[in-house]
Amino acid sequence: MSQDGSFSARAALAELETGADFEVFLNQTASAQRLWSIWSWRHEVMPDTGVTPRPGLAEAVTGLQAAGTAQVYLATVTASRRRFILVLSEDLAQCVACW
Repeated sequence: MSQDGSFSARAALAELETGADFEVFLNQTASAQRLWSIWSWRHEVMPDTGVTPRPGLAEAVTGLQAAGTAQVYLATVTASRRRFILVLSEDLAQCVACW
């Protein structure tokens, strides 16, 4: 699986290489544009509500926007200290976003 090059994607890959759990939700896809509209808004209002955005969220929002209307899958990497959310391309070959 190619990674998006962000710090979070590299950290998620490192966790996978050491045995972290990986799950892809194959039962549905979403438009990257739709996910971008949700997560860009959340990222924008988090500081106003006292919530610190997760590491990598800003880069993930950029990756979602760049993916446009492409259909994508959600996935998770669950490590001992952190759970990563990944957005994978429709062919499951690339990581579009990770936070």
